[in-house]
Amino acid sequence: MKFRLVFAILLSILFLPFCTSTKKGQANAHDSAKPGAISYQKDILPIMQARCTPCHFPEQGKKKMLDTYGAVKNNLDDILTRIQLPPGDEKFMPFKSKKEPLSDSLVMVFKQWKNLGMPE
Repeated sequence: MKFRLVFAILLSILFLPFCTSTKKGQANAHDSAKPGAISYQKDILPIMQARCTPCHFPEQGKKKMLDTYGAVKNNLDDILTRIQLPPGDEKFMPFKSKKEPLSDSLVMVFKQWKNLGMPE
């Protein structure tokens, strides 16, 4: 009886390191971004391309162009204001819910980028 108990405990200890959450590997890169690691090229541009096209990028862009580092940097305060407005507000972006609102973690990426001096 004692042998079975010791064996079960040892077996549990052996397999314990392999017990991990499946969500851990599926985390959004932006959700776990370290403040010092945020840059325009790595973090901000992909968000802009995913959430602000086609309206603010060339080809079909009919609104204020936000397709360059300089354009985003110069308009960051307006971008931050608009992405944090209530979705029903006429100035809310993305406009008329053409795309999903940015999650709190993505808004935080923009805020952290601003606090870091907006590195390229």
